Amino acid sequence: GVPAGVFNMVHGDGPSVGVALSSHPDIDMVSFTGSTRAGIEVARNAAATVKRVAQELGGKSPNIVLDDDAFAKGVARGVATIMTNSGQSCNAPTRMLVPKTRMDEAIAVAREAASQVTVGDPNGNSQLGPVVSEVQFNKIQKLIQAGIDEGATLVIGGTGRPEGLDKGYYVKPTVFANVTNDMTIAKEEIFGPVLSILGYDSVDQAIDIGNDTEYGLAAYVQSGDLDKARKIASKLRAGQVSINGGGGDMMAPFGGYKMSGNGREWGDYGFHEFLETKAVLGYAPQAAE
Repeated sequence: GVPAGVFNMVHGDGPSVGVALSSHPDIDMVSFTGSTRAGIEVARNAAATVKRVAQELGGKSPNIVLDDDAFAKGVARGVATIMTNSGQSCNAPTRMLVPKTRMDEAIAVAREAASQVTVGDPNGNSQLGPVVSEVQFNKIQKLIQAGIDEGATLVIGGTGRPEGLDKGYYVKPTVFANVTNDMTIAKEEIFGPVLSILGYDSVDQAIDIGNDTEYGLAAYVQSGDLDKARKIASKLRAGQVSINGGGGDMMAPFGGYKMSGNGREWGDYGFHEFLETKAVLGYAPQAAE
């Protein structure tokens, strides 16, 4: 029942269709989801016609696990979340921050959780399927190797395909520990099932490390103390913060700070990007004094 022309699908890649759409003078607004690199090109192409651009781009989201009775549960939850969608989620909690005094415990819990992730044909009972392409597979392998070369502790996983899978773009569930925020694997979006665990000395330092990124799409806090978790969430510079696994609300606005984009998707805020505000003056006679 939708009138012809309300929805049109045009197939193509970024350099051809993407450039044409984002630069065309008859298009008033562009909404883009993808990498920050591609988002910059969309904005650049749209600038000449001063059209509105809304973008949901990359992320390197921190996951602060507090030193309390919920610690082990929080670490395990973080591992499970990073493995969702083969790690190909822009809001994945790829940087797990734990107290340095509990790093060994975090390593043990994360290793056990990652070892339980089954990899293989998604038509079966496997939890982790392949990544999207050979290009992405090679990028992930390069970044895993960078983590090894830069001195992070490889807890589980590593380069190459999982045992028993000699074809397909399958990546080993990989966990690094003793990562510092200046390492490549802590700065670049890997977009694969790779987790970096960083240590902190105080909650304030954890917040500083969490915010020390060019991205700001999402953030996570794990704690048995909800009031404390809420205070931390308010200090994290990210468009969406999840406390203790809370999430999946399509009515909550979703989008990023900094190089994670601009504008919001979902809920009422998702419509605002597509609307213009008009003020009509003198529409009604002025009331007599």
